[in-house]
Amino acid sequence: MGIIKVRDLVFEYIRRDEEGNVEGITTAVDNVNLDIEQGDFVAILGHNGSGKSTLAKHLNAILYPTEGTVWVDGKDTQKEEHLWEIRQTAGMVFQNPDNQIIGQIVEEDVGFGPENMGIPTKEIWERVEESLRAVGMYEFRKYSPNKLSGGQKQRVSIAGVIAMHPKCIVLDEPTAMLDPKGRKEVIRAVRALNDVENITIILITHYMEEVIYADKVYVMDQGEVTLQGTPREVFSEVERLKELRLDVPQVTLLAHELRKEGFPIPEGILTNEEFREALDNIAGKF
Repeated sequence: MGIIKVRDLVFEYIRRDEEGNVEGITTAVDNVNLDIEQGDFVAILGHNGSGKSTLAKHLNAILYPTEGTVWVDGKDTQKEEHLWEIRQTAGMVFQNPDNQIIGQIVEEDVGFGPENMGIPTKEIWERVEESLRAVGMYEFRKYSPNKLSGGQKQRVSIAGVIAMHPKCIVLDEPTAMLDPKGRKEVIRAVRALNDVENITIILITHYMEEVIYADKVYVMDQGEVTLQGTPREVFSEVERLKELRLDVPQVTLLAHELRKEGFPIPEGILTNEEFREALDNIAGKF
């Protein structure tokens, strides 16, 4: 079994009136299946209301299935005796870093999780240093988080999760509140953790450029997985993504439009380098 396994997951939000009577039921996740291996970089895409954030909250037992089963490192998330281990295995990073940072000093905040786990003091400080270095924030260890930019704060949040030595990190739209520079900082740090530390990354996002380096992409709509595959396979479905109210990387869209005009450009162009190579190949034929 992989690090994350989801089988036939259904989750329903139940709306009640002031007297507690059921007013309505909304199915936010509808029969979703996932298999994620240790070391994978997985991106989950979808427009607002598609169910992607609700799905994310099942991956470290913030929410429990209405139907179906979620296993994290072989442990059923609905069994209360596994809760502590599951949340150590799958760390969670949210949209707003201010909701996750509680320390007055960066290094104290990063050490908070390991301290709660009962890690010896010497090892806590070793973990704090290694985690801050992993996200490129070690030189800011004595700073107050209030003095940091949005991207820097989010990297501190990620360091706080890393310090607990999770096998997997679930990032729920971690760059939604950041400017382009901050987004690049965070995604660069996340990719490094995946490449160097072999930490499984599950990235929930609606920024297409953030997912081109993922191993696999799941696209959600109305609670269901409607597309899945490698980034190249998914971004080859430009018209389908438009129907789902999703953008594609700018260079992918440009290549798609040129191909519609008759230029022999391959589908699924993901980077500027690939686009330039495709143009060079066309030029070489004339």
